[in-house]
Amino acid sequence: MEIDQLETFLAVVTYGGFHRAAGALRLSQPAVSARIRALEESLGVAVFTRSPGSMSLSPAGKALRPHAEQLLRGIAVARQAVHELQPLTGGPLRIAAALSVCTYFLPDVMKDYQAAKPKATVTVRSGNSVQVLKMVLDGEVDIGIARSLNHPEVETMTLRDDPLMLVGHPEHPQARKPRARLEEVESWPLIFYDRGSSDWTLSQGLFRRAGLLPNVVLEVETIEASKRMIMRKLCLGFLPQIAVTQELSEGELVAIEITNAEPLRRNLDVIHPRHRPLSKEAQAFLPLLRAAATMAVPLTRKTAKRRKRHRAK
Repeated sequence: MEIDQLETFLAVVTYGGFHRAAGALRLSQPAVSARIRALEESLGVAVFTRSPGSMSLSPAGKALRPHAEQLLRGIAVARQAVHELQPLTGGPLRIAAALSVCTYFLPDVMKDYQAAKPKATVTVRSGNSVQVLKMVLDGEVDIGIARSLNHPEVETMTLRDDPLMLVGHPEHPQARKPRARLEEVESWPLIFYDRGSSDWTLSQGLFRRAGLLPNVVLEVETIEASKRMIMRKLCLGFLPQIAVTQELSEGELVAIEITNAEPLRRNLDVIHPRHRPLSKEAQAFLPLLRAAATMAVPLTRKTAKRRKRHRAK
């Protein structure tokens, strides 16, 4: 049993098949199959149950998975411990982050980092989640910050929940209701952003699974554009919690709970490569990310209204 075999095993589990795992690992599919075959030969048992058109973990595979994950985490910790004995590099901190993270989350973190390390240099590159992951895997950045990132070659640390929330201006007719059924929301004027993104797919899928067709009156490219349209009372929309925290707390937007549908859950994650130890600069940055994530929790509709009334007195 070798490390690359366990990494490949977890990739197949994560991506649900040999073909997708091969693409993620940048290997050929025969190479992935060979590694899994070698792993099964070393264990003397099959780790996957194969049938026409489907594949699932065998009982042995289910037993192996948590130990494989723990072993790879241990290896990453060992690499980091050795790296920490090396002299400081003094290089810039390189970050890749989703555009929403750059806009709504990083500025406060950067302020704290600059206060702690006034001479530090930081470069920030933005992109969607797939692009952030690629920059981390290619060694172009030290860490990546985006929503719901997982890959067998990276360590993923979840900072906080960042669900998609249905929000509207408090004076919009439909937004005056704190709760609604999905069948009601279907006819409301809705805005969607970044066609083809995971957020677009997730929010559209909410209606598709129920056999409904949302009333899309606007499509834009960015979250910020979508939020501005909603704040002008033009429509309602599904936005990440991280993007509307301030507006919800100040009563400029309100959230509407959909009572008969599952919440659109997402995580805000930070990732770094398993095979490359973290720089000292990145190590100093991670606690600031965790601290900032614990503070960014929006207020409820009731609390926001109470604050608004208090300001009017």
